[in-house]
Amino acid sequence: MTATLTTFTNEGLTFDVTDSGPREGDPVVLLHGFPERATCWRFVAPLLHEAGLRTIAPDQRGYSPGARPSGRYPYRTSALADDVIALLGTIGRPVHLVGHDWGSAVGWTVAARRPDLVRTLTAFSVPHPTAYIRALLGPQGPKSWYMAYFNLPWLPENWLGMLDRLLSSSGMTGTDLRRFRSEIVDYGALPGALGWYRAMPLSKPVGRISVPTTMVWSDGDSAVARAGVDATARWVTGPYEKVVLRGVNHWIPTQAPDAAASAVLARARSG
Repeated sequence: MTATLTTFTNEGLTFDVTDSGPREGDPVVLLHGFPERATCWRFVAPLLHEAGLRTIAPDQRGYSPGARPSGRYPYRTSALADDVIALLGTIGRPVHLVGHDWGSAVGWTVAARRPDLVRTLTAFSVPHPTAYIRALLGPQGPKSWYMAYFNLPWLPENWLGMLDRLLSSSGMTGTDLRRFRSEIVDYGALPGALGWYRAMPLSKPVGRISVPTTMVWSDGDSAVARAGVDATARWVTGPYEKVVLRGVNHWIPTQAPDAAASAVLARARSG
């Protein structure tokens, strides 16, 4: 019987893990985005379990209490990807890798660097990093204004009213906002979560993706324009599918879990 994971370690940091579903099922690693933890997959995971898959969802760097280094350098994307690679090594077999928001950015990076560890990739909301960066020169630029705000010292983590309004305008419900306050702010995870944005200038380019990949974007996403999504195909050399969800906002795992699970299952079965 495969042992249940509760934690894993990398570079002296300890990460909390939610490991559920059939023990012997094919592993699916679920990477959360900002500002959420592994619980953002709480509606998706049971649907994957019903299909016989095991889900492993970590609280990533800055979110797990045992993995909150200070400064911005520890939060560069290469370090975040190293954490996931360490998790995959602990699992001991290739996985179906799934990410949402920042979790997608990490997933793209892991799949580019270690395709031997990734059977399939499903990325929600955030396109391939190179496609995203190039799209900043077009319609993506105005949608990404908040990234400059998050790079200000002190203010974003202390002016929570502004952050609440930003999240609410993106489609988070009152329940989502209360969960954000309890699971991120009260939990002490917000400074580390913002560190991901503050380390963006330190990130390295991400290469092409050779594993079977699905990019899922929702046309109600106020944070991600379609241009980068449409350009992502140029950066995937393996089998690729783009899925567009109609009438769904940015928060796909919590607000469209059935569609999210369907996309993951379709890609996993193809791989």
